[in-house]
Amino acid sequence: MNGSGGGRGRRIVLWRHGQTAWNVERRFQGSTDIELTETGVAQARRAARLLAAMKPDAILASDLKRATATAAELSSLTGLPVTSDAGLRETYAGVWQGLTHEEIIERYGEQYAAWKRGEPVRRGGGELETEVADRAAPVVLSGAEKLPDGGTLVVVSHGGTIRTTIGRLLGLAPHSWEALGGLTNCCWSVLGEGARGWRLLEHNAGTLPEPVLGDDD
Repeated sequence: MNGSGGGRGRRIVLWRHGQTAWNVERRFQGSTDIELTETGVAQARRAARLLAAMKPDAILASDLKRATATAAELSSLTGLPVTSDAGLRETYAGVWQGLTHEEIIERYGEQYAAWKRGEPVRRGGGELETEVADRAAPVVLSGAEKLPDGGTLVVVSHGGTIRTTIGRLLGLAPHSWEALGGLTNCCWSVLGEGARGWRLLEHNAGTLPEPVLGDDD
């Protein structure tokens, strides 16, 4: 999955959505459709100005509101349309969704610990991380294949989905994906195309002095 064909020198910018109320409350969002806060919209506008300077050629986004609203800020600056795809949604986490970090630890502590050890765990009875990569990575690669040589694709998604997609595109073993630190709201990572596939050029870029608040932390 880490190979690439066609044109060379393409870039993939994986951009996490802005802040939501559930991020602030440290509630596990998963695939629950939560909107951006006013702060989240402001974060998206700031980041969009920086990303627009990369002169992207295309924008893909998860179809959840927090991602489409973030993508819309870049679209308004660049004039590029946003293509939404449910394959880029955050991990479905069953009964964990809506619970705070503390509630998850209290009720599902052993499951949480196993996940943090890198074991394949269906958090809350939901998706495995490898299943998230199975649906998200092909969407990203398909978008990248449509780019011209040297082109840039911006993918607006979620912390956990971005982590698993990066791991898959780099060819890393799933148990090591945790080594990729979480993304702060509205920060991004950049993959560049080389002779032997995709390489991680930047990670959690655009970070403000704020903590990582997300399902993958």
